[in-house]
Amino acid sequence: MEPVMEFFAEMSWWMWLLGVLLLIVIYDIFINKKHTILHNFPLVGHFRYMLESIGPELRQYIVAGNREELPFNRIERGWVYASSKNENNYEGFGTDQDIYEVNYVFINNAVIPFTMPKDHINREDPYFLACAKVMGEFHKRKRPYRPASVINVSAMSFGSLSARAIEALNIGCKKAYAFHNTGEGGLSPYHKKGADVVFQIGTGYFGVRNPDGSFSMERLVKLVEENREIRAIEIKLSQGAKPGKGGVLPASKITKEISEIRHVPIGKDVLSPPSHSTFSNMQELVDFIEEIAEQTGLPVGLKAAIGKLDEWEELASIMAETNRGPDFLSIDGGEGGTGAAPPSFADHVALPWTYGFTDVYKVFQARELTNRIVFIGSAKLGFPAKAAMAFAMGADCISVAREAMLSIGCIQAQSCHTNTCPTGVATQNRWLQAGINVKNKSERVNYYFTNFKKELLEITHACGYEHPCQFTMDDVEINLGDRFIAKTLAQTFMYNKTKVPFDSVATLAGCPNLGGSYRKGEETDVKEVETEDTSVSEQ
Repeated sequence: MEPVMEFFAEMSWWMWLLGVLLLIVIYDIFINKKHTILHNFPLVGHFRYMLESIGPELRQYIVAGNREELPFNRIERGWVYASSKNENNYEGFGTDQDIYEVNYVFINNAVIPFTMPKDHINREDPYFLACAKVMGEFHKRKRPYRPASVINVSAMSFGSLSARAIEALNIGCKKAYAFHNTGEGGLSPYHKKGADVVFQIGTGYFGVRNPDGSFSMERLVKLVEENREIRAIEIKLSQGAKPGKGGVLPASKITKEISEIRHVPIGKDVLSPPSHSTFSNMQELVDFIEEIAEQTGLPVGLKAAIGKLDEWEELASIMAETNRGPDFLSIDGGEGGTGAAPPSFADHVALPWTYGFTDVYKVFQARELTNRIVFIGSAKLGFPAKAAMAFAMGADCISVAREAMLSIGCIQAQSCHTNTCPTGVATQNRWLQAGINVKNKSERVNYYFTNFKKELLEITHACGYEHPCQFTMDDVEINLGDRFIAKTLAQTFMYNKTKVPFDSVATLAGCPNLGGSYRKGEETDVKEVETEDTSVSEQ
C-alpha cells in the first residue's frame, strides 16, 4: 500500500489531469447510454454542450446587433437602464432604426406644439401624469379610483418574483404615485410598503380561497377592510404568456410564508386551473363582478389576452342593457411573458396587443360603452413612443411587467422559470436575491416611471396636446409595406377612438379620487441628467 501512496504523491499535476480525462473518456464510451455525441466524441462532446449552454449569453453580448434581440433589444434595454439610473437616455447621430420596415410607427407632430402656461402644474412637477378617467365612476362604486400615474406595475406574483424584487417595486411605485398589481399569488407583506395596490383574483383564488380551493367572499372583504391600500380588484381570465392554460405550484416551492399568503397547504402540489369555478358564462361573470363591487366598494375589472370575440360581444351587450359590469379592462397581448409557458402557447395562442386591443375596443365602442371603462394596455408598452400609440388607440393607462423588472436590474437572462435568475429578481433562492438592494432598486423604479412620464408628456406637447388622452387615431401612422407605404391608425384599424372627456391636468390633480397619496411637487425626486454613460453592461 505504501508504494502506491508514494506513486500518487509523486504524480505531477499534468498526470492527474490526464488521469481525470481518461476517466471521462472511459465513462463516455462504456457507461454513458444517453448522449450519442459524448459516446462518439468523448471529451470534445463536452465542449459542444458547454458552448451550447452559454450560447444565449454569447449572442447577447458579442454576436447580436443593437436592434436584433427579443423580446427586448439592446437599445430598448439600454433606455430602461439609463432612465432607471437617471442617466443620459438620449441617442446621437440620428436613428439607427429601419424606418421603412413593416409596422414601423410614426407620430405626427404639430406645427405649433402645446405651450404650458406659467402656472401649469407640469412646470412645477414635470412628472405628474394621472389617468384621465376614474375607475368605478359610472357604476357609482363606493370607493372610485383615479390612478395618479398612467404607467403602473402589471401583475407579477410574490413567488414568481422574489421578496426583495416585490418590495423594491412597491416602494418605487409609492414614490412615483403608481399602482402595483399583486398578480394572482395573493397580497404579500412586500406589497404593503405604501403604494396603491390592485388585487388580482386568479383561477386559484390565492389569498381569498376556502380550504377546498373555492372562492371566499368573506376572506376578500376582510382583506380589503384590513388593507386600505387596495384600490381596485382585477379578475384574471387569462394572461398573454399562457391564455387559457392553468398551472401547478409544486410542493417544493411552497414555503411557510407562501402557504400563509396564498392559503394553500404545505407539502402538496397546488393546482391553478385554466378556468374559474365561480362562474361559467358572461352573465354569471357580471353577477360576480357586481357582488364583489357591492361587498368591497371597490372598482372591479377584468384582465384577459384576446382571441375569440363572441363572448366579448355578449359581455358588451349585457353591459349596455343592464348598466352593470366591469369598471376597467386590462388587455394583455399574446407577446406578454413574465409567466412561464410552453412555446406553443407563448408563440401562437392569443393575438398581439395591437390586434387584440383594437378588436375589443371596437366591440365596446359599437355599444357606446368606452367612456364607462378604463382601458389598460399591457404588452411591451413601457416606452414613451409605444405608449403614445396605445393612447391614440384608446388606452387610458399602461401596465408594465418586464420593463419594470429591467428597471430593478433584470438582464433578460430568460431563466425566470428555472429559479436561477442571476439578478435575484425572479427566483426564491435566498443567495441570489440577497444581491438586490431594495433602497437602490426602488429609486430606480421611481426614476424609470418619472422619466417615462416626462418623455411621454414631451411627445404629447410636441403633438399639440396637454394630456396623452387627447391623442387621436390620426396622430399616429404605421408602415404597411411598400404597396401601401404608411396609413394612420384610423385607416389601418377602421375606427376612430372615442373622445375622452378632459378638462385640464390641474383638474386631474384636484380630483378627490386621485390615488397615490399625490401631493404636488413634494415626493418627486428626479434630476434630469444628460451626460452619464449609459452602457448596458453595467447592471
